[in-house]
Amino acid sequence: QRVAIARALAMEPRVLLYDEPTSALDPSMKNEVLQTLKRIDATGVTQVVVTHDMESAFRIADRLAMLRAGQIVAEATPEVFRNLSDPYIQKFLAGEPFEEEVA
Repeated sequence: QRVAIARALAMEPRVLLYDEPTSALDPSMKNEVLQTLKRIDATGVTQVVVTHDMESAFRIADRLAMLRAGQIVAEATPEVFRNLSDPYIQKFLAGEPFEEEVA
């Protein structure tokens, strides 16, 4: 992951897009990748991270957005996001299954 990030940074991008950058990593490597993303953030490069790893998202994000059926259903700072009252979001954050209503 770090090599891929370094390769992308060599292009001097203004925006970096990541798809599950910490998936399949052991805790030590996961932490290294998250620290790398934090260092990149300090340079002013915009980063968009797609992840199901909410623990990591809360550690590194300035803003969080949740998609459901291709639509943004919530967008907020991490502090506000944790306290949203939407049942779907609360169950997702708690790691609980969410039964979809069938129309």
